Amino acid sequence: MKKYLLLTLGGLLAVASSGQTEFQTDSTIIRSIYSEVLANGECYGNLRVLCKDIGARLSGSPEADQAIAWGKDLLESYGFENVHTEEVLVPHWTRGSTEYGYYESGGVKYTTNVTALGGSVGCQGEISGQVIEVKNFEELEVLGREKVQGKIVLFNRPMDPLLINTGAAYGGANNQRGRGASEAAKYGAIGALVRSLTHALDTFPHTGGMYYEEGIGKIPALAISTVHASELSHALEKDPNLTYTMNLSCKLYDDVIQANVIGEIRGTELPDEYIVVGGHLDSWDIGEGAHDDGAGIVQSIEVLRAIKALGIPLKRTLRVVLFINEENGNNGGKTYAANVEEFGLKHYAAIESDAGGFSPRGFRIEGNDEQYELFQSWENLFEPYSVHQFRRGFSGVDIRPLKNDTIALFGLIPDGQRYFDYHHSNQDIFENVNRRELELGAATIASLVYLLDARGW
Repeated sequence: MKKYLLLTLGGLLAVASSGQTEFQTDSTIIRSIYSEVLANGECYGNLRVLCKDIGARLSGSPEADQAIAWGKDLLESYGFENVHTEEVLVPHWTRGSTEYGYYESGGVKYTTNVTALGGSVGCQGEISGQVIEVKNFEELEVLGREKVQGKIVLFNRPMDPLLINTGAAYGGANNQRGRGASEAAKYGAIGALVRSLTHALDTFPHTGGMYYEEGIGKIPALAISTVHASELSHALEKDPNLTYTMNLSCKLYDDVIQANVIGEIRGTELPDEYIVVGGHLDSWDIGEGAHDDGAGIVQSIEVLRAIKALGIPLKRTLRVVLFINEENGNNGGKTYAANVEEFGLKHYAAIESDAGGFSPRGFRIEGNDEQYELFQSWENLFEPYSVHQFRRGFSGVDIRPLKNDTIALFGLIPDGQRYFDYHHSNQDIFENVNRRELELGAATIASLVYLLDARGW
């Protein structure tokens, strides 16, 4: 049956060139891609291994090394060509064994669920201080050093619930996570608490990257669950002088060498032009990195597996890249792009999956007008699969360093309403990924790869 299908696909492409409409040919081939992934897909099983046998894999950690070895072995097992690793210098930060926070009011101690923000310094023992609550940096500036000196700042701005695009809501709130500690330190604060970036009102703290501004003192920073941020805010209304205590044992070590993992299916007509699919292999060190970005990793590998299994001929070389260090530096993406430039590798298009393993809804494109118009013309081909968003927008952190005047960059858009319930928390685990939704995403990316190669500009 599979041999017959391969012959059929090859024949369809030949017939299309001699008069059959491209739409009929493309519809048939795209249907075959979805059927292959839904019937024989291996991305869900691969995700189980990545999450359960390796788990969280922060850059610089032994688990990240294990994930790199796993990725290389898996690509080789599928018989992909030119499987190799690409060295990348990455940061090595650990949260240590101690992280807690609590407040005292009226002689009663209230424990809060917290987790260190990635890159934070440690405390060297408990630190305590009164709490100042703000929603933004402007409020902090108005308070000034006189009211902030020696205190702990609670940044308690929630993600905007009125924005349907949860990514936009996340973007509108994450400066307090990234820059909050340094902004508070400018006014003499001794610590920072940041409301977790999620719409969910729950007790799970969400970590994420933060950075310190040069020339500003470094103070420890904790993410606090949305429930406990709200409770602390209410407690402050009743007792503005309550005391908060935090302790965390984070430590930054010297950078270490890790690697991107790369494999290919070589093109037959234009082998020196590349179409890249990829996601990031690293994750934060809590949870299992299932949606962020184990899903993108296994979907990208599945794209090559499915196209190879179906025998779909490719003009260009299709390359999968498992990027390292997206979460706290993007050195994997930067290193890959630098090597592309150094060795003069022509990249035709790149597609990233890094928004969770939920049902696919479309793609964002960064490209010129010709690329965008052709991209939009394919919308009807995806209509049977409920994939309907074909718009301009940000593609992805890992592939963005490749941006130039000729390459087209694409980011998969899954349904994002639940993504930030899990993102960067200990709830980002294999059990919270739906097999069918994950497979649909892989098939959608593979279909775009086929169209780019067969019908592109």
